[in-house]
Amino acid sequence: MSGTYDHASGFTLVELVAVVAIVGLLAAFAIPAWGDHVTRASASAATGLLKELRARMEQRYADNRSYASGGGAACAIPDFNDADSGFAFVCTTATAGQAFTWTATGSGRGAGFVYRIDEAGMETTVSVRSGWTATAMPASRFIIKRGG
Repeated sequence: MSGTYDHASGFTLVELVAVVAIVGLLAAFAIPAWGDHVTRASASAATGLLKELRARMEQRYADNRSYASGGGAACAIPDFNDADSGFAFVCTTATAGQAFTWTATGSGRGAGFVYRIDEAGMETTVSVRSGWTATAMPASRFIIKRGG
């Protein structure tokens, strides 16, 4: 049984262009949304660590009546970098170990973000990446998403 085909099989140029246009349109929306999601996850991890550090400092204070290490001016918990969130965490003490401030400064995907928390639980957003908020920085909360 022998047969011939009257038409060629495959895709036409119009079909191929339509598929490429649809994929391009989806990518135009998905890639920026994914980037914002990754940045929000990084900022959320950093602010979560700040809250955990505050709780650990309060435990230190309850045990030793000082946020400082060994009666000195150094913070009881050493500074560190968190590779997962891309933030560097720095602690300072004041008033002879009776006050502290933890500062998280972003780099890489967290670049432009700076957060602080102190012994009173005051959560402060010092700065965010350009384009993430159009309003003044709130005095007592962390900004972890675009638009505040």
